[in-house]
Amino acid sequence: MRVVIALGGNALLRRGEPMTADTQRRNARTAARAIAPLAAEHELVITHGNGPQVGLLALQGAAYKPEEAYPLDVLGAETEGMIGYMLEQELGNLLPFEQPLATLLTMVEVDAADPGFQNPTKFVGPVYEKAEADRIAKEKGWGFKQDGEKWRRVVASPAPKRIFEIRPVRWLLEQRTIVICAGGGGIPTMYEKGSDRKLIGVEAVIDKDLCSELLARELYADLLIMATDAEAVCTDWGKPSQKAIHQARPDDFKQFSFPAGSMGPKVDAACHFARASGKTAAIGALADIAGLVRGERGTIISENFAGLSWHT
Repeated sequence: MRVVIALGGNALLRRGEPMTADTQRRNARTAARAIAPLAAEHELVITHGNGPQVGLLALQGAAYKPEEAYPLDVLGAETEGMIGYMLEQELGNLLPFEQPLATLLTMVEVDAADPGFQNPTKFVGPVYEKAEADRIAKEKGWGFKQDGEKWRRVVASPAPKRIFEIRPVRWLLEQRTIVICAGGGGIPTMYEKGSDRKLIGVEAVIDKDLCSELLARELYADLLIMATDAEAVCTDWGKPSQKAIHQARPDDFKQFSFPAGSMGPKVDAACHFARASGKTAAIGALADIAGLVRGERGTIISENFAGLSWHT
């Protein structure tokens, strides 16, 4: 099968962990160990989150004057190289020497009229106490919103329209290359107003789940996996009545509501992929990735199921 694996941000930097290279390297190694066994039987494309890493680079940019700071599209490109390098190297250390791997910087087009620019909602960077968030907001002009008990910076998150490097990804797959691309939702770009040829960067972060779904459709993937820190999509999360969904059709999710900041975008993207492509999507834990491929673990979404079923 052709499988697109979307690694959640927690795959490389979990909440509360120090944002150090050693921490990210260790988590990249864990992700590689889970993914490597699939390479012998399947074509693999890997995407990843980058929210904490973009936030870290933005903080490092505090050494610059405000007008000299690097914009988010450039920081996104930096994280694609940094994270892709770690994943590529750790996978290469586990796979046969002749297995080709490639990390591809990936530009993604967004619409200047996207409503996401009017209401920034995408969390980036570390968490802060309210007083510290207020101080940074005043100092840098950043927007903040509450994330759990803490506060985090928010930026615009426009929808992805087009993946510019989709043809090179296809060419690499034809040569049995494992491709790491579209990290962090891709590098946000748009055509300059009044021009249909000049691409420019955009101060935004594209939702990685929506971009992974678009990538999977445009690659005609057989399976889209969204690896996260939850074992499955659950109703009544954190309550005594919590139940884990095993199999479902996209329309089965209309009766439920999931948090916009965590599981909601994954469910929406998975359902859109299953509905638009007629193929299968899966949401579950990185450690269960082999079981997700087999359809035994996590939450499996397809139009071909008879109805909703639950894990017991």
